[in-house]
Formats: sequence, structure tokens, C-alpha cells
Amino acid sequence: MSKSIVSSAHLVSKKSAELSEYEYGLIIASNTFDRWIVRCAAAAGLKDLGPLDVLLMHSINHRERAKKLADLCFVLNIEDTHTVAYACRKLQKLGLVASERRKKESFYALTDEGRAACERYRQVREDCLVGALATLGVSNADVGAAAATLRALSGLYDQAARSAASL
Repeated sequence: MSKSIVSSAHLVSKKSAELSEYEYGLIIASNTFDRWIVRCAAAAGLKDLGPLDVLLMHSINHRERAKKLADLCFVLNIEDTHTVAYACRKLQKLGLVASERRKKESFYALTDEGRAACERYRQVREDCLVGALATLGVSNADVGAAAATLRALSGLYDQAARSAASL
């Protein structure tokens, strides 16, 4: 019997050691992904952006329509609206995002400079990441299946968080 690769052995359950392995994989994947998107942005000429800044820039660019703060938080599953608002202001100061007041809410959209930055990011991503995927022997179907599993387990963690909050 092989030992599980986990970050916190004291949390390993006899009912599901695999869940602890998954959690350790999430920790590593989350930190690696954050590092990747920051370095990809830097290679695209966007220095001094943090992971949330990069994620917001791409979320605001999604489908080329302005987004309100609540929608950005909802899509990215972020509860702390203050961190998202701060990141939006940072992107505005960099000239990547513009805001427009509609009634009582601000809507955020990318500027021409922001859209050009997203295109440069996309090209770096294609060159460095997408191109390397095939060399691993991992198919697009495998990646899609992993994404579906990740979304399903994310729902499980959301429900567990609600349960824990009611204790």
C-alpha cells in the first residue's frame, strides 16, 4: 500500500484519503496557476499585476461587455467585494479598464489598451502553455474531463462551506 501525498496528514480520513490528495493537488495547482498567470502577464508587458488583477482583466474582457462588480465577484466566486473593487481601481489606474456609472452601479469595461494587453497575453499563453500541452500526451478531452471534475468538487466544497457556517 502506497502512502498518500498530502499536505496535512492529520486530516486524512479513512473514508477518503483521496480527498486529502485532491486538496494537496488543489494547493499546488492554485499556487502554480497564480504564478503562471502573473508571469504570463509580465511577459505580455503587464508588470506588477497580481493574480486577482489578471483574472479580473480577463473576466471584464469576456464577451466584450461591461460588467458590474457583483457579477465579477459572482463569476469568480469571490465573497470579498472590497478586494475586487480595489483590483478594478488598480486596473483603471493602469489604463486597462474604464468604469461607467449606470444609476447606482459602476460597470467595468476594457479600454483599447486593455484589449491589446489581453491579446498579447493570449499569444504568450498559446506559445508557452497550449503548445506544451501536446508534448505531455494529455489530450484536450482529458483536460475537459479534469475541468468537469474540478467544477463538481468545487460545488461540494461550496455546500460544505455553507454547512460549516451553520454550525
